[in-house]
Amino acid sequence: MVNIKVLKGCEFLILESTAADVFIPEEFNEEQKMVAGTCKDFLKQDVLPNLKRIDEKEPGLMRSLLAKSGEMGLLGISVPEEYGGFGQSFVTSMLASDELGAGYSFAVAFSAHTGIATLPILYYGTEEQKQKYLPKLASGEWAGAYCLTEPNAGSDANSGRTKAVLSEDGKNYILNGQKMWITNGGFADVFTVFAKIDDDKILSAFIVERSFSGLSFNPEEKKMGIKGSSTVQVFFNDCVVPVENLLGKRGEGFRIALNILHIGRIKLGANVLGAGKTSISDSVKYANERKQFGSLISNFGAIQYKMAEQVIRQFVTESAVYRTSMYVDNTNEMYIVNGMDKVKACLVTLGEYAMEAAILKVLGSETLDYIVDEAVQIHGGMGFSAEMNVERAYRDARINRIFEGTNEINRLVVTDTLLKFAKKADSVVFNTGRLIYKQIDTLNDKASSFSDYFGKKYFYVRQLKKAVLLILTRAYENVGNKFNTEQEIMMSISDMVIQLYAVESVVLRVEKLKAIKSAADYSVYADICDVFVYEASCRIYKSGMDAINSFAQDDEFNKLHKGLQYFTLIEPVNIKEARRRIAAKLIADNVYKF
Repeated sequence: MVNIKVLKGCEFLILESTAADVFIPEEFNEEQKMVAGTCKDFLKQDVLPNLKRIDEKEPGLMRSLLAKSGEMGLLGISVPEEYGGFGQSFVTSMLASDELGAGYSFAVAFSAHTGIATLPILYYGTEEQKQKYLPKLASGEWAGAYCLTEPNAGSDANSGRTKAVLSEDGKNYILNGQKMWITNGGFADVFTVFAKIDDDKILSAFIVERSFSGLSFNPEEKKMGIKGSSTVQVFFNDCVVPVENLLGKRGEGFRIALNILHIGRIKLGANVLGAGKTSISDSVKYANERKQFGSLISNFGAIQYKMAEQVIRQFVTESAVYRTSMYVDNTNEMYIVNGMDKVKACLVTLGEYAMEAAILKVLGSETLDYIVDEAVQIHGGMGFSAEMNVERAYRDARINRIFEGTNEINRLVVTDTLLKFAKKADSVVFNTGRLIYKQIDTLNDKASSFSDYFGKKYFYVRQLKKAVLLILTRAYENVGNKFNTEQEIMMSISDMVIQLYAVESVVLRVEKLKAIKSAADYSVYADICDVFVYEASCRIYKSGMDAINSFAQDDEFNKLHKGLQYFTLIEPVNIKEARRRIAAKLIADNVYKF
């Protein structure tokens, strides 16, 4: 056995993290920077000049753009070399998703193709299936789609009614049913389709080619945003699928769907970063040009507040995304080095970070929503005009809170996964929570006992972890086996966990930056850290109180309230001046450059 230092899923709540053990975007190597450059060049040359044509769904355009990105190697970043790809690290694949996230509707087509369309075959396909499909998907010769959702099966995916029956000669499965909201469905050549065989209770998965008989499609859906992406309903009317196109084992479809959703959620966390950077840059460029009351609006404190908050949320989300990405790479490597098959190692790793995947999905989609909303506001009336890209960005961003499982579902996943971890982690989570509860009346630790900057910040992180452990433990012990029916409490705890992970991520990144940046350049990152730790602590307090109010009474309520106040107490921060300094850098750069 070989030891590789990793922080496994959920462990951040009970273990200390150090800056040396996390990856930050400032550490991209030259090869990764080249990948990022290729993505930027492709958007600049082929996508951004054609946004109007893309939104109008010019026939063949999106398909040709995917093919072009395949020629440039962008579709095969995660595909092993033996199947025509480049076998790059997870961090590198996330960087590509980040950069191409600035591509509006193209980003959706790209993500669907490289993620949920390609990865099920990579992870679950037989060798013959991989050899047949992956090279064509990696090159862009074929486009892929993923068929899970049905009219009556959305979040509850396993309730799907599409059926598969074995033909009398045993050579084919006959599929009948309907799928909807299928991204890339209008032009895809190969589909991963989920259906139940005979009277099975659990889904199976199939690889279906467009040329198979019995396959038909509705016209393109008319959508609020991501108008340029292909979205259609797909119908299976006695669709003939060879038995060798069963993907994975019979009844393994639901597991396949869940594991692919994990990676889709993490990838969405990266995908929104590119869109966020673009909208922040659009915001500051407009603010540096628009005059009102005889002055550029970038001079006004109210506008500076908005732009600084855009930067803060973007920077924090980015910190969490790449921290998690390296965890995935390291954990995957650990399993492989210790003898696990590469494919199994990937699958085990994806399951390991189910909670972090859900965190990034919620954090990322809601960060982008804030950024694009304020981008429209900064543009004023012009932001409501279809002439401006922020109008497109605003509409396109809304789907991200629905994609890859709604944010409500993902918040429940966060708490449910944490609860399962707590139950199997030798009771360390609940035992720690009980101990914290007992000690509330004797608390005396103070941030003022730390003279150094990061001593205080890590003290706050430890305190916030205690707040989460305290509320989780007391909520579960009060509600018991009915915990999963108390969704309001679960979501409050989830919000605490999401903010906590974001806080720790930004503190770790900023500490690492101190060794990289000059003192003058570093100071603005300390401002970002100061403001976010302060505000996240307030949000954790609010979410904790919402939970306490829902299950505690009398003496227990008073004790929990006292403990929560104590663990979320932050020394005063002049957030007005900190935000002004953050905004000043953005205004001077006239582009997002953090």
